[in-house]
Amino acid sequence: MEESFSTRKLLSGAELKEFNAKSDLAGGIQMASHLGAIAVLGYLHFLVMGTWWVLATGFALGVSINFLYAAQHELSHWTVFRTRRLNEIFGRLVGFAMIFPRDYDLVMHQAHHRWTSNWERDGELTRAPYTLKSYLIYFIGVTYWMNRVTGVVRRARGIIIEPYIGAAVEAKVIRESRLHIAGYTAIAALSLAFESWAAITLWLLPMVLTKWVHQMQNTIEHLGLSHETDILSNTRSTRTNAVMRWLCWQMPYHTAHHSYPSVPFWQLRKLNDKIESAAGPVHRMGWIEFQIEVVQRLMEKDESRWPMDEAWIVPVANGRTARLEA
Repeated sequence: MEESFSTRKLLSGAELKEFNAKSDLAGGIQMASHLGAIAVLGYLHFLVMGTWWVLATGFALGVSINFLYAAQHELSHWTVFRTRRLNEIFGRLVGFAMIFPRDYDLVMHQAHHRWTSNWERDGELTRAPYTLKSYLIYFIGVTYWMNRVTGVVRRARGIIIEPYIGAAVEAKVIRESRLHIAGYTAIAALSLAFESWAAITLWLLPMVLTKWVHQMQNTIEHLGLSHETDILSNTRSTRTNAVMRWLCWQMPYHTAHHSYPSVPFWQLRKLNDKIESAAGPVHRMGWIEFQIEVVQRLMEKDESRWPMDEAWIVPVANGRTARLEA
């Protein structure tokens, strides 16, 4: 995705060219460290089976697996590796592990960037407005995983209902979904044949049960902001620590990413500083602070009754959030 989506002139052509430089080394270090962490946590989880420590290792393993979507996201932007083929190979492997096929993610995510916060066209916003109940069910992962699984099965059956999947890519999306189903079926068959629970205990169960941690980053990025086209108004960055920025592949600098999605993840901190020096501070909140505010707002009224052309969850100078009149 080589386009820029900021509606303001924030970088010169030369600056953008410098920021766009990709690196096999930077991408390889990030990918190896993330996969290495999953391998170590998986081994520790295996060692403590049958003890109460399994709760801690299972939590850590599940969180690290869920945040592999940050890797898939960057791989779908073709920005992890300079060698283009590596982005596709790892993108397909990670997409399989996340039950999120790469070809589908490419199309959906491109629509998300091209039409950010547009209810009819944004690939990540084709949903009904949240009520408190529907938000909490999605947040803990129930409807998230239902949509992931039923979506893959439906597309494998050749049924396409997503408005952003055009005729030119339908066959590719359907074929990939069928390959995923075949792969999951093979894993299930091998598990039964060898009487092994490894796929469930080291992959599916930790991933499913800890989705809510990853949802804190998923939901903070746009919810409660303006649905206008200005990226600096409809996108939110996250206040967090260095460990979580590593785990998120620097996606907490989300406004910078949406302004220039062709910039690799490892350049986003510098890009964010450049944007803020040119346009002032971007929208930014902490994960827990944001979730508390969302729940409070949805207790007052559902998402459809808050303003569409302005932010209804915004921080103010004293660290608290501004309250809009009902």
